[in-house]
Amino acid sequence: MSELKLRRLDVGATDFDRELNALLDWESVSDTRVQETVAHVIHRIRTEGDAALQDFSRQFDQFEVDSASELVLDKAAIQAGFDRLPTEQQEALQTAAARVEEYHSHQVGESWQYTQADGTVLGQQVTPMDRVGIYVPGGTAPLASSVIMNATPARVAGVSEVVMATPAPKGQVSDFVLGAAHVAGIDRVFLMGGAQAVAALAYGTETVPSVDKIVGPGNIFVATAKKQVFGKVGIDMIAGPSEILVVCDGKTDPDWIALDLFSQAEHDTDAQSILISQDGAFLDAVSESIARLLPEMERADVIRQSLADRGALIQVDRLEDAQALINRIAPEHLELSIDDPESWLPAIRHAGAIFLGRHTPEALGDYCAGPNHVLPTSGTARFFSPLGVYDFQKRSSLIGVSPEGAKTLGAVASILARGEQLTAHARSAEKRIDE
Repeated sequence: MSELKLRRLDVGATDFDRELNALLDWESVSDTRVQETVAHVIHRIRTEGDAALQDFSRQFDQFEVDSASELVLDKAAIQAGFDRLPTEQQEALQTAAARVEEYHSHQVGESWQYTQADGTVLGQQVTPMDRVGIYVPGGTAPLASSVIMNATPARVAGVSEVVMATPAPKGQVSDFVLGAAHVAGIDRVFLMGGAQAVAALAYGTETVPSVDKIVGPGNIFVATAKKQVFGKVGIDMIAGPSEILVVCDGKTDPDWIALDLFSQAEHDTDAQSILISQDGAFLDAVSESIARLLPEMERADVIRQSLADRGALIQVDRLEDAQALINRIAPEHLELSIDDPESWLPAIRHAGAIFLGRHTPEALGDYCAGPNHVLPTSGTARFFSPLGVYDFQKRSSLIGVSPEGAKTLGAVASILARGEQLTAHARSAEKRIDE
C-alpha cells in the first residue's frame, strides 16, 4: 500500500496561483463516444418506447422483463420496502425527512399582486409543476439521502406527482432506498437507470409518464442525457464531483478535521477535499491524523486516491486571508471550524452550503440537518443555488390594465412599437387609447 503524499500549498509561494488553478481545474465533459451513445439511447426510447426500455434493462442491468409493467413499483410496493427495514433505519429516515421538510417549508413562494392608482393590477402567480422525476443512482451505495433531498422540496412545492427512477441490477433494488421513497412521498418508482431512464422521463413511453423536470445526480451518461433532453424538460444542474473546503484556526481536534476531509473523499476518486489554516503545525497534525486514520476506512483506497489527486492543505499568512480563497474556490461545502464563524458570513459570497462551528461536520448536512444537500459544484456556486422548493415552482406574471391605464400605457407602447417598426403592436395599443 503506497504512502499518501498530500499536496501542500502556501499562499506566499511564487507559483501558488498556478498550483491552485491546476488543483481546481475540473470540467465534467463527456467525450464524443459518450455523447453519441446517449443520443442513440434517447432516439430509441423516443421511437420504440417500452420495447427499447426493456431491451436496455436486459443489456445494462441484466434485468430480464417480459413486460415494462415489471419495471414499476406502486405505493404499496414502496411501503413494503420501508416495512422490511429495521426499526432503527425507519426512524432515522422519518427523522431526516421531517427535518428536511420543515426547513424547505420556509422556502415556499407565494403569489402576490398590487393595484396602481389608475386601477391597473400587476402581480405574480406562483404554481407548482405537475410532475417531477427524481433520478437516484444505483452504484455502490444505496443513496437514501438523495431520495429525501430531491423529492421533499418537490412535494413541499405542491407538485402533483413525484416519480423516481433508479437502476435495479438483476431486478434488485435496495429496501433502504425504497424506505426513503416512502417517507419522501414518492408516488411511483421505475426500475430503470442510465441515459434510458432520463430519456423515458423526458419523452415518456407507454408505461413511463413524461415529467416537467428531472433532478438528481448520476454518472457521465446520466449527466450527458440530462444535457441533451434539457429544453424538452427542465433539469436541476450538471453536478461535478463532491467537494469540501475546511477553514480551521488550529483549535479543532485534528482527527475531526481529517474525518471531515475523508467524508467527501470517500465519494469517489474525483472528489476534492481542501483544508486551509494559518497554523502550519496544525496542518502537520492533520496530516498525521490522515495517515493514522486512513487504514481504518472501509473505502481507504478511494479516499487515498482522491486526496492524492485532488486534495490539498493550504497555509495562509493570516486566517482572514482564507476569505478571498473561499470566494475564489466557490466550494460546494464550506466548513468554518473557527471561533465566531457567523462573523465571516458577510465576507463569503460564493459557497453552496456553509457549516458553522466545530460541531457542524458536513456529514450532518448530507443526511439530516435540514437544508438540501444537492449543491452547486466545480465553482458554480458563483451563480447556482442549492436545490429548493423554488426549483419546483413556476411564476406567471399577472397584468390587468384598467381603461384609464390602457390610455396611458397605450401611448407609451405605441411610441416604442413604432420605434421598432412593429406597427401591428402599435395599432393594437392605440385601439385602447381611442376607445
